[in-house]
Amino acid sequence: MHLYNAWLPPPVAEETKREKEAFAGVVKSVKESYNPDDPESVYSTLKWVSVIDLFVKAKSDLSIEDVSAIISIGLELFQMSENKLYAQVRWGNILVKLLNKYRKKLSLKVQWRPLYDILIHTHFTRNTGPEGWRLRQRHFETVTSLVRSCRRFFPSGSAIEIWSEFRSLMENPWHNASFEGAGFVRLFLPTNFENQDFYQCEWIRICLDHWSSIPNCQFWNSQWASVTARVIKSYSSIDWEGFLPELFNIYLNMFEVPVASGSGSYPFSVDVPRNTRFLFANRTVTPSKAIAKSIVYLLKPGGSAQKHFEKLANLLEQYYHPSNGGRWTYSLERFLFHLVNGFQKRLKHEQLNKDVSEQSGLYMAQSDRVSFVNTVLKLIDRGQYSKNDQLSETVAAATSILSYVEPSLVLPFLAYRFHMALETMTATHQLKTAVTSIAFAARSLLFTSLSNSTVPMDSLNGSGPDSYADLLMISLSNALLGMDANDPPKTLATMQLIGSLFSSMSTLDDNMNEASLIPSFHLSEWLDELLCRLFSLLQHLEPTSVLIEGSYSPATSGTFLVEEGPYYFCMLEILLGRLSDSLYKQALKKISKFVTTNILPGAIAEVGLLCCACLHSNPQEAVVQLIKPILDSVMSSLKATPTTGFGRRATPNASFSRKEKATLSPALETAIEYQLKVLSVAVSYGGPALLRYRENFKEVIASAFDATSWKVNGAGDHVLRSLLGSLVHYYPIDQYKCVMHHSCSASVEEWIDTKDFSLDMPVMGPKWHVPVEDEINLANELLKLHFESALDDLRTICQCKIHSDPGDEKDHLKVTLLRVDSSLQGVLSCLPDFRPSSESGMVREAGCSPFLIAGATGSRVGSSELRQKAADVIHETCIYLLKEKSDDSILLLLLIRIMDALGNYGSSEYEEWSNHRQAWKLESTAIVEPPNNFIVSSHSKGKRRPRWALIDKAYMHNTWRSSQSSYHLFRTNSNMPSDHVILLMDDLLNLSLHSYETVRRLAAKCILKMVKRWPSTISKCVLTLAPNLRNPSVPENAVLGSCAVLSSQTVLKRLTTDRKALSAFLLGILFSSHNESQKAQKAITELFVKYNIHFAGLSRSIFDKPDNQADGTDFADLVAEIGSISFESTNLHWRYNLMANRVLLLLAMASRNAPNVPTKVLSEIAGHFLKNLKSQLPQTRILAISALNTLLKESPYKYTAESSTNGHGYLQGDTKSSLEGALSGIFQEEGFFSETLNCLSHVHIITDVDAAPSRGHYGSSSLQSFADKSITRFYFDFSASWPRTPSWISLFGTDTFYSNFARIFKRLIQECGMPVILALRNALEEFVDAKERSKQCVAAEAFAGVLHSDVFGVSDAWDSWMAVQLQNIVHAPTVESIPEWAASIRYAKVIDCLMKPLPQTVTTSVVAKRYTFLSAALIEVSPPRMPESEVLVHYDLLEELLSNMSHSSAQVREAIGVTLSILCSNLRLCASFGNDHSHERAASTIGIKAAGCWDQYLVKQASELVPKIQTISVSETLEISTDKMSENGMSNDHCQDDIKWMETLFHFIISSLKSGRSLVLLDVIVELLYPVISLQETSNKDLSNLAKAAFELLKWKVSGVPYLQKAVPIILSLASDPNWRTRSATLTFLRSFMYRHSFILSNMDKQKIWQAVEKLLTDNQLEVREHAAAVLAGLMKGGDEDLVKDFRQRAFEQANAIFKKRKHRSMVSAMPIASLHGSILALAACVLSVPYDMPSWLPEHVTLLARFVSEPSPLKSTVTKAIAEFRRTHADTWNVQKDSFTEEQLEVLGDTSSSSSYFA
Repeated sequence: MHLYNAWLPPPVAEETKREKEAFAGVVKSVKESYNPDDPESVYSTLKWVSVIDLFVKAKSDLSIEDVSAIISIGLELFQMSENKLYAQVRWGNILVKLLNKYRKKLSLKVQWRPLYDILIHTHFTRNTGPEGWRLRQRHFETVTSLVRSCRRFFPSGSAIEIWSEFRSLMENPWHNASFEGAGFVRLFLPTNFENQDFYQCEWIRICLDHWSSIPNCQFWNSQWASVTARVIKSYSSIDWEGFLPELFNIYLNMFEVPVASGSGSYPFSVDVPRNTRFLFANRTVTPSKAIAKSIVYLLKPGGSAQKHFEKLANLLEQYYHPSNGGRWTYSLERFLFHLVNGFQKRLKHEQLNKDVSEQSGLYMAQSDRVSFVNTVLKLIDRGQYSKNDQLSETVAAATSILSYVEPSLVLPFLAYRFHMALETMTATHQLKTAVTSIAFAARSLLFTSLSNSTVPMDSLNGSGPDSYADLLMISLSNALLGMDANDPPKTLATMQLIGSLFSSMSTLDDNMNEASLIPSFHLSEWLDELLCRLFSLLQHLEPTSVLIEGSYSPATSGTFLVEEGPYYFCMLEILLGRLSDSLYKQALKKISKFVTTNILPGAIAEVGLLCCACLHSNPQEAVVQLIKPILDSVMSSLKATPTTGFGRRATPNASFSRKEKATLSPALETAIEYQLKVLSVAVSYGGPALLRYRENFKEVIASAFDATSWKVNGAGDHVLRSLLGSLVHYYPIDQYKCVMHHSCSASVEEWIDTKDFSLDMPVMGPKWHVPVEDEINLANELLKLHFESALDDLRTICQCKIHSDPGDEKDHLKVTLLRVDSSLQGVLSCLPDFRPSSESGMVREAGCSPFLIAGATGSRVGSSELRQKAADVIHETCIYLLKEKSDDSILLLLLIRIMDALGNYGSSEYEEWSNHRQAWKLESTAIVEPPNNFIVSSHSKGKRRPRWALIDKAYMHNTWRSSQSSYHLFRTNSNMPSDHVILLMDDLLNLSLHSYETVRRLAAKCILKMVKRWPSTISKCVLTLAPNLRNPSVPENAVLGSCAVLSSQTVLKRLTTDRKALSAFLLGILFSSHNESQKAQKAITELFVKYNIHFAGLSRSIFDKPDNQADGTDFADLVAEIGSISFESTNLHWRYNLMANRVLLLLAMASRNAPNVPTKVLSEIAGHFLKNLKSQLPQTRILAISALNTLLKESPYKYTAESSTNGHGYLQGDTKSSLEGALSGIFQEEGFFSETLNCLSHVHIITDVDAAPSRGHYGSSSLQSFADKSITRFYFDFSASWPRTPSWISLFGTDTFYSNFARIFKRLIQECGMPVILALRNALEEFVDAKERSKQCVAAEAFAGVLHSDVFGVSDAWDSWMAVQLQNIVHAPTVESIPEWAASIRYAKVIDCLMKPLPQTVTTSVVAKRYTFLSAALIEVSPPRMPESEVLVHYDLLEELLSNMSHSSAQVREAIGVTLSILCSNLRLCASFGNDHSHERAASTIGIKAAGCWDQYLVKQASELVPKIQTISVSETLEISTDKMSENGMSNDHCQDDIKWMETLFHFIISSLKSGRSLVLLDVIVELLYPVISLQETSNKDLSNLAKAAFELLKWKVSGVPYLQKAVPIILSLASDPNWRTRSATLTFLRSFMYRHSFILSNMDKQKIWQAVEKLLTDNQLEVREHAAAVLAGLMKGGDEDLVKDFRQRAFEQANAIFKKRKHRSMVSAMPIASLHGSILALAACVLSVPYDMPSWLPEHVTLLARFVSEPSPLKSTVTKAIAEFRRTHADTWNVQKDSFTEEQLEVLGDTSSSSSYFA
């Protein structure tokens, strides 16, 4: 049994035992209502889904057989109800809950294939159904989470099937299918015990190869990271050692952080198609969780993972520092969180299965734990004072968790940090963070100070556990200073600290004996001081909001103490609950004095909660000291005030008349209101202790309702409500007293873990307040006084009109309604519910009352007759008010609140549960003890929490149960709601059309709660409200009100199964165009959009013929009626025309598969849309396009391999498609197509090229407002097989090719065959030659559609006229429409035609156009499956390109570079799959050197040209003046050619990197580093800009190990290049290069690189020297320890030697300035490599550096800059750090700066 259920109030806990059999009954009912042969029976099982959910949420004890029965039925239903998306969503979600909850106990096998089929069928085919996108999205989320839950149940062998299924999708990494493949692998691949054998080292190798095939793509990374993380976690037997460097290198590069001064995000990320991104959930951030999980589970004793992890932490730690925040902070914060969390989980698992883990050798020993904690502490140390709140919070939580694992490391660090925060008063945010950290770790500090082991504390005077106790003492006394009304965050942090600390201590007592926790600490003095501080804080509080005057001001509108978290109340409860008697009395005396002498209207809630906490802890004492004085004071104030008499009797005294109405003075009014409200908060948990003042309470409440002030009336309402609640409700008492002591010391409280709970454990449950008889009597008495008599008053007022003055009447009504309301709000569901009326008229036998789950708010008071009487009276009042006082919103709002309380039984409890503020404080780390506690080595299954927190949860659990216990009882059987509910419902429907918006809104909220509970009333709602839309005489407010109710999901869902409601709804909307007002129009449009978004299809019952004529229209009539609206002949507003068309489309799609809809209906609809293509309204055209795309299915004329065997299932004779007849008539009309194409061309809006390319769905968005867009657009038109590859080629410009249009032509041709093509031909020929771009667009689309349709006869048409057309297009001189035609070409493979060479005379733009077309076509080729002919084509083209690389036009050069990168990568990939057959032959037939070995040719040519170009740029700078036409004119042209050739090469590099195709070309790209780095600075700007662009991209490129061996020598040679600019550029590159390859560079290479950089320290060029020093400082941060140490020592010794020499010889030595500067720079680099720390070697280095300050210029500035930077970064902590220096050293430092005084 779950702990929360065992701890329910005794009467409820007894009931819960019946839940097991209740659940069995539910399972039986589900079986009965479902019939495997009839798929429609799913709808009848849906009502049970929420009931099953109820048992899961109630944590009931269910028998596992019943659970597995439900799961198997659910899975069967899920697979059976294809196309019923809503049903699948509901069942899928409940299955996920059950599978996750019972995953360890179930033994079932689930097949993966059916789930995959559902996914594919619903989300990846083109022919999607009509469902709205909201539903689709939910469906996708449900199916994927269901797959994740079922993964662990996949049988053995599934892993192999799944891998082989999806691996083929990934063989061509540049095709979009590979993204889908990776998404599916991540989703489906099981890592359960059954599939263990599948994962071998070979698989890991393949996996890593796939991973590296697409660089720099977050989507791709997160898929693979998550797969590998799961494998690493699940199978500890796999040996990962060999893969570690590669893995860690990938992990490092996945964090997008700025290296050196680079940018912090990928410069080019591969674009993933939107739908794939949307479907496979990935937030585009670094997959920190997967990385952290992998690292934690890779750690093994003796493995090298720990070393790698330390290195990773060293490289990343600098980005945690507050001054280095940025976009990356979020992913680093998550990384830290998941590292600690994962580590904790792993330890927990190992501690629970100790023997198993120890044998397998994977057990984390103490030393492993220490090294892990040390590494994480580095990150914690940097991030502790982050400006990002989330990071500093995570750091505090991490510290707390780790302090239980390795206190000896974490706690000294914590203490040191706390003392430092106290010393640096400048940064106040540090203090708040430090206090929070102590609060989170208070318990581990306590444990450590108790445990006998002495934990050494370095850097703090005093050692051993005492110092921790001191630390707690210091923090407690400082906590008093922290309470400050002007600094809310700090105040809350200190309150959290006090609460957290005292939650761990068992009692707070002042007689200080030996065993006390905090020695030499006087609690009573501290308590006095605390209360003083608290009172002054309360007196200075500023109320946050101005109190709103109105019908119902909330009891309290609190300040930050109440609003921003529960810490205030918690602290008071814990403090007062744990004090010993004597201390409690001392505190109570002070509090009582404070409360009775102060009136603080700004802090009502705070003072109220203070009293409430006193009362909760010891009601008998507190009632006398606190409640009695307040009652007396209020009584005496009210005695002397005038009264109205409304609170007691119906007939007012005659003498009282309006004129002499006396009012209270404002001061008195405020005082009385304050005291009453404080009273109302204070008595919440009073219980029986209040009985002795029963008469006083009755008197005060009656007088308050009698007062002439509405504020006082309202306060009286609060008191009545609170008093009733504290009398009859169940709530825990003595919740904060300690009953369990910890085994290691009696002064610490034992905390409880909910997972370990079982009934026979000696865990003390809570004591509940169960009302005694006296309390119930008092409650009934109060109900009589204020509920029944108020109802009688109401009746009298409404029937007898006793008031002549309308003002008096209003006041009387107000007070009377207020009394009714507060009585209902007080007793909540203790007043029994209406009895439902059974349809059959038979009263069910009393014995078998239905039962689902147990739950009650408190003991029963009153009777259900009382509720019924109230409903009748309120119904009368409502009629009266609407007639007489319909403009008085206060009265109406009160009335609606009463109706809500009467009709929606249990909903107030539900609201209280969902808003419960204290629910979230339980997750605070301050009161969670993690499962593994190594301090007192006790380990548990789950987190441990203090008993009071768990009681709180059990209390909330009871509140939730009481709201649900009777909610579903009558939904599931045929009982109708009681007549009283129906009366209330009618009143509310009237009120929801009221002219005041607030009234409408509240009424609508109530109606929705009611219809949710009684679904049978929905259709009545629709039939009442929908006609309001069509009726012209209805005012605007009624339309708005109707829309508000109709647009709720509850109502929209019902429309799927209810024909009458559906037709009323649709016709209502479509006939509402007469509404003039904008508001009404907007509401109607939004309602319609919402209907579309949530449209869930229609159930079969709607299409059946109605049984009797009275039942309304049948489906075909409805369609006809709507169809008549949607033609243009009617003069409707275009939006209505559009809506009608949309409805038509939905109906058509929903009825596609229904058996009894005549096919005539469908074909008419399709014809109708085809005509609409030439409609004059642009939106209608767009909609027609969507419609035809969905209605025209793939069909008989399609030319497929199966057509010979007729695999489509069409009979031989019947190849005519059902729609063909209807359609062919339409499109054979004269000129049909040319008119259509013309109309379609208007949809293309050609924006200016300068405008940002709006890649909207349909041209630019200026055309449509949002509402229209959502109507016209289908959210997902999956163009799964359109442009297949990510389009990254920039020169396409704005792309206005709509694959939708092309798809229409394609479908149309497939539907009706050749006649369409013939009819299209003339129109097409005319449009291809048109001048306007928009017409060209349409022609391109039609063209693509024809080519793609694969119908018999297309190929003949191609030969006869289309090929010629394409030639014309290529030769035509216009440039604008390139993107459209390029897209059309991606659409259909027409390479052969493009390969024909161009005539000599054409313009360059045409040449460029041809290359663009070619690259578009080649992107489509799938290299792994290239036939030989295509390979030959590639080689031919390659030859042509290589010979044209120096083309004169820049545009053509770019096109050539792009095409070249596509060609070469295609060939390489093809070769890697082993189809390299034509290589030799091609080379021999062509007989050209270049094409066969293009790679060597490019590299060789490039390296020859670099020196030439460099000399040109030098010579150009020299001979600017001389005449260009000198005798070397000839070579000048040559040089220009060389430069152009180089530009093309750079285009090639850039496009290979941008397109993500660089992996197969890496060997070439690595060798081309030489030209890229050398040509950064040349006189030719264009060339240099291209080189810089390539350089930026290369800095991010990670190369594999084999390529590094090529790269390093090239880089080293560049580092000693004669041109200094090249040397400088190489340094820049080196820094990124070292970072990107930290894990995979060999030690040899690293040493060589270090040496090269060191050598540059003494370079002749000053800039290079300084740059080298900066790079070295960077390398030292993440470098290898031995290299760094060695360099540091050498730098120091060298500089020291020089300094001594200089001292001896006063004359300037003969040392060259460069080498002198070099050694100073080396020293500076060491100093700057540790910006925030103070390692032991640093003081010496800094001091030595400072001694060089008197040197001449370049040296002097180096020294002063370095010292200034050192000062800046160490300023925060200088107070502490200066102790590391000796006096003499400080003096030397002081000399270097003028502003020495600040640091002295």
